[in-house]
Amino acid sequence: MKRVFAFLKKHRIHGSILFTALCLGYVFCLPDPLFRDPVSTVVLDKNHSLLGARIANDGQWRFPHHTVVPEKFQAAIICFEDKRFRSHPGVDVCALMRAFKINTEKNKVVSGGSTISMQVVRLARKGKARTFAEKFIEIILATRLELRYSKKEILELYAANAPFGGNVVGLEAASWKYYGRNSSLLSWAETATLAVLPNSPSLIHPGKNRLLLLKKRDRLLNKLYEANIIDSITCALSKKEELPGQPLPLPDLAPHLTETVRKEQVKNTSAVYVSTVDIHIQQQVQSIVNRNSHQLQENNIYNAAALVIETETGDVVAYIGNTTDTANAHNNQVDVVHARRSSGSILKPMLYAHMLNAGEILPNTLIPDIPTHFGGYTPKNFDLSYDGAVPAGKALARSLNIPSARMLQQHGTDRFCNELKKMGMTTLNKPAGHYGLSLILGGAETSLWDLGAMYAGMSRSLLQFNKNNHKYDPNVFHPLNTNLTRSYKSTNKEQQLHEHALLDAVAIWYTFESMSEVVRPDAESNWQNFSSSGRIAWKTGTSFGFRDGWAVGCTPRYVVAVWTGNADGEGRPGLTGISAAAPLLFDIFHVLDYNTNWFEFPEANTSKMEICRESGHKAGEYCMHTEIIAMPQSGSKTTPCPYHMQVHLDSAGQRVNAGCISPADMITKSFFVLPPVQARYYKRKNPDYETLPALRRECTGDEEKSMQMIYPHPSSRIYIPVNLDGSMSRTVFQATHPKTGGVIYWHVDDFFLGETTGTHELALFPEPGSHVLTLVDDRGEILKIDFEVLENLKTD
Repeated sequence: MKRVFAFLKKHRIHGSILFTALCLGYVFCLPDPLFRDPVSTVVLDKNHSLLGARIANDGQWRFPHHTVVPEKFQAAIICFEDKRFRSHPGVDVCALMRAFKINTEKNKVVSGGSTISMQVVRLARKGKARTFAEKFIEIILATRLELRYSKKEILELYAANAPFGGNVVGLEAASWKYYGRNSSLLSWAETATLAVLPNSPSLIHPGKNRLLLLKKRDRLLNKLYEANIIDSITCALSKKEELPGQPLPLPDLAPHLTETVRKEQVKNTSAVYVSTVDIHIQQQVQSIVNRNSHQLQENNIYNAAALVIETETGDVVAYIGNTTDTANAHNNQVDVVHARRSSGSILKPMLYAHMLNAGEILPNTLIPDIPTHFGGYTPKNFDLSYDGAVPAGKALARSLNIPSARMLQQHGTDRFCNELKKMGMTTLNKPAGHYGLSLILGGAETSLWDLGAMYAGMSRSLLQFNKNNHKYDPNVFHPLNTNLTRSYKSTNKEQQLHEHALLDAVAIWYTFESMSEVVRPDAESNWQNFSSSGRIAWKTGTSFGFRDGWAVGCTPRYVVAVWTGNADGEGRPGLTGISAAAPLLFDIFHVLDYNTNWFEFPEANTSKMEICRESGHKAGEYCMHTEIIAMPQSGSKTTPCPYHMQVHLDSAGQRVNAGCISPADMITKSFFVLPPVQARYYKRKNPDYETLPALRRECTGDEEKSMQMIYPHPSSRIYIPVNLDGSMSRTVFQATHPKTGGVIYWHVDDFFLGETTGTHELALFPEPGSHVLTLVDDRGEILKIDFEVLENLKTD
């Protein structure tokens, strides 16, 4: 002491400065944060039920800090560890004196006299050796702990970090590992068992320690009874409950979502991830996916994924990243929800909606469905047939490829790519020219996540239109959400709503009308006859090579998106949207409470228009059958019907002109006349189509002249030479037409090659063999020529 005072005197250090230093040291002696241990990834459903968890980076099951400690555990742990916890300042002097006395009598450390606050400090200091010096440090830090935290918070810290045996840390992890449920649902016996474990965590393991654990639990139950916390009956019944056995596996009801959350929580934040998932819907949908997967595996299709989305918010209520069948060793650990896959035909409804929105078509505008060449691109319908011309809505319902490609050509690939990006398609990362017209038939990749968001945005926009007083939420197209704290709630505040939107509600309504007319799978074919079946706007898609089967369905309450296929990209015959994905889609809808009223028609954004029944266009001057229908206001931009024309006939019904009959003797009649190449296919499926009558023979004028073939001549044998570079030359076919500006449609072997106007020449390279060249002009005249292409002799 003399040396200390001498030192202070020598350096003139005043007691006040030393006191200040000690005070500052006391203030800052407690680490902040107190615990820095990594925590497990814990994912809960929207009602806080456990969906799944992943072990912490240090190999411990340590759940994030829980802000609610069940009252039963609070009572049990205080009664067992620190009965004066509520009143002492972090240190219980009486307990310390009692411990000192017992340890002295036993001549060994039997009791430490530590309060819960001191145990929290010891846990934070990672179990330092039990020495007098360490005990003194714990006492100082415990008093500081009491000044920083409330009693409630100290209990929370203890419950979250106490050891419960093996690699189980914290009350919540222990509750799930030993009893398979939330700590708030534990009985008094279960709570008492967990309350005594941190004091001796090794007792949880089966073996000779089980009897000791049972005795400690029962002693605590007796203490709870003596403290009037439980009654005698509860105490007696609790003692009869068995101790937990081997640790249980934690629930893993949304494994792919849990794994996604784990990857996103790189820094292992202390927050539990409360998802938007409904655990009951999740379990039902996962069971459906697994059951359907068993059937698909018969065709070597091993993977499937599904999303169930709440229309109003875009919240995901079921997240099925893949099958969870443990017997399936074919990449079912891959989360397909975010995988980029070929879109197939699943984007067709969006093109239809945007063209309606732009006033480029009306719901049933006729679209050509004929053999078509687009440069080097030749789309074909799935059934390899042609309708000649088909209403746009029917083309969508039947998912016809050629009309869709023609519609995209009219609308513009650049424009459509931009619209898809605005709707939320994040996978379009190449210029529009890269995709070309194949964009609408699967030339681009999408993901189940983006697809669900886009269709949910369309459904939401239509659903909210009338609710929002005929206005639109500008954020109606937004990404899907699985985080309950970020759930998107639409607003009805007038100043935040807009008059216009990316897609008009009427365009969406007519799109959904066409989608709801899609013929359902066999098991669903008579859905209208069952009250349990509701209306669904749905669409399927199949990628090239039968690698992906898509299905999406929209209702006012839910949007369901489904993918089936193989995660490794292997295609399989029969892997189509209608056969592989659609049954799964409808099985999911069967377990959802979706059968509510259908979308309300957005009357405010329509205008009454006279429509030609035959063509679906605005009624023209010569349309015979019309009807007044509420159409999108943008429909006023469309052209009047181009297919009805006035024709002059004689009394026998032959077509005439002023060159052969007096105008006074002519009979005028309106005809529905398709372009010849369309009419050729159209009348095959529409027997009532009335062909334009032939021109009467004696009528004069250019119209009586016919097309003529210049080259090749009938029965010609053509040899096509090989170029110097080894490529095959092309031969130029030539024809003449009597009418200036006349159009000729060229076919070889019934396959459409293109059309010419003015100069009728077409460079072709037919395969060796016999062929039939067919020319059809815009008057319906047909000219056929047989010719043969000789096979080239190859030389070495």
